[in-house]
Amino acid sequence: MLYMSNYSLPTVPSSLKVKLRLSTTEQLKASKTRQIIESKKLNTVCQEAACPNLAHCWSEGTATFMILGKQCTRRCGFCNIKTGRPSPLDPQEPENLAQAVFEMKLRHIVITSVDRDDLKDCGSTHFAQVIKRVREKNPLTRIEVLIPDFKARIENLERIWQAGPEIINHNIETVPSLYRSICPQSNYKNSLHVLELSKQAKFITKSGLILGLGESFEECQELISDLADSGVSILTIGQYLRPSSKHSPLKAYIPLNQFAALKEYAIDRGIGYVESGPLVRSSYHAKESFENYYNQIKLANK
Repeated sequence: MLYMSNYSLPTVPSSLKVKLRLSTTEQLKASKTRQIIESKKLNTVCQEAACPNLAHCWSEGTATFMILGKQCTRRCGFCNIKTGRPSPLDPQEPENLAQAVFEMKLRHIVITSVDRDDLKDCGSTHFAQVIKRVREKNPLTRIEVLIPDFKARIENLERIWQAGPEIINHNIETVPSLYRSICPQSNYKNSLHVLELSKQAKFITKSGLILGLGESFEECQELISDLADSGVSILTIGQYLRPSSKHSPLKAYIPLNQFAALKEYAIDRGIGYVESGPLVRSSYHAKESFENYYNQIKLANK
């Protein structure tokens, strides 16, 4: 059995050393993106999760909006979003986010959220209201949602489905054997159920996996097979980067050939489009991932 954790950690690999050079125009666009986000009092997962692609995405005028507050009710070992007592929901958030999308002229938007296990509906009603208001104000904008598991309750998921996003993303994150230590308040089978039910409801489904937490290559293959069996159409595979010493230890930097091998395996198992590499994140190149998947479907149906 090939354990990814057997790879040593001598130095940060060159694949993670990316020098970002922004032109004056790109810098101005990134600054405008920040201004719009801050003026509307919105949160982004780009900031809260310390995404390494923030500058690039903001220079492209894109961002992944995070709703339902800044404090999460779950404590996942890989995640940089703060855990704590959540604030009350902001009734202006649906309108503010819809207006930000309008001002940024976005044609593909990603909306995600913290977990709100403190709420009876896990925040699904508010999440659906945000989707609906964005749709009303921006009818040409494609909406991708990166949802929590909502405790896999059908009534919570139905609220999201009825709001009508185009893509439903729910990250599986890691292999079953690591759930207890990495995301103890979540459940692997619940996550698969969310994806399977969303696919049955006729949505394009997407999921994400992070590597370097101690998983084996064979476990990753089994996970990918589970996702394929659940009908997942788009998959992202990226490298875990430890946000701080308080987070789960980084066990390995995964070689590029392993990312390539898992991508090949996922495609062979029937997943339509796969982004796989050290800097890949679930909402990075989300617009391009969807368009590439859609173009593949069109070619296949010719």
